[in-house]
Amino acid sequence: MRKFFSHISVAFLFAVAAFSGPAQALSMSNYLENKLVDYLFRAQTFAPPLTMHVGLFTSACNDAGPGTEVSGAAYGRGSTTNALANWAGTQAAASTLASSGTGGTTSNNVVITFPTPTATWGAVTHMGIFDAATAGNMMFCFALTTAKTINTGDTITYPAGSLTLQIDN
Repeated sequence: MRKFFSHISVAFLFAVAAFSGPAQALSMSNYLENKLVDYLFRAQTFAPPLTMHVGLFTSACNDAGPGTEVSGAAYGRGSTTNALANWAGTQAAASTLASSGTGGTTSNNVVITFPTPTATWGAVTHMGIFDAATAGNMMFCFALTTAKTINTGDTITYPAGSLTLQIDN
């Protein structure tokens, strides 16, 4: 299956250090590919998740499954509820209207925040988007352009507009 999302860019803020730039090797998970094929072509039901959860990995993920997700030391996935107000419409950044644009791009309209680490989480190399706060199904996975070591006490957020997804046009 052709990659559904052709571009993703991510900006992280860690304490005083900024971490930004496009991610690489974005993959839609086998789980989501199968759900979309069944929904679009085979008349099977598919309920989109009510909330998207972003997980951090210290090893590679791919469309078959997640890598080694950070754990312990107060780790939890960052999340935001799926709603027009929380994800931009395709017609403009920060739009809260139903999508009507031609570029196929959306981004987070709200800050996505992770818990403050109580110990080092290690070098994050990949990220995934899930349908649950723990376990659940991975929807997307992608490699970061540059790994970022997350240390005790770092503040980890996606500022509004910094997680951008573009549907392949």
